[in-house]
Amino acid sequence: MGIITWIIFGLIAGAIAKMIMPGKDPGGWIVTIIIGVLGGLLGGFLGSKLGFGDVNGFEIRSFGLAILGSLVLLVGYRIIKK
Repeated sequence: MGIITWIIFGLIAGAIAKMIMPGKDPGGWIVTIIIGVLGGLLGGFLGSKLGFGDVNGFEIRSFGLAILGSLVLLVGYRIIKK
């Protein structure tokens, strides 16, 4: 996927992660994109290590892994920012 696709994918995954875990978060849409893109990378890495597959395109499994990775990063981000 190209960089623009990763950014859009990250924005969507990060936004869904923030909807799943509502609360006050410092940072706007740029932080959402960063959490989403890094969450996609983390989800892809963990998914490939655990045998679930990896994030390799717009498919439901990749999207789920990206959202799970984004949730993990969002929890870590909230703990650090407290």
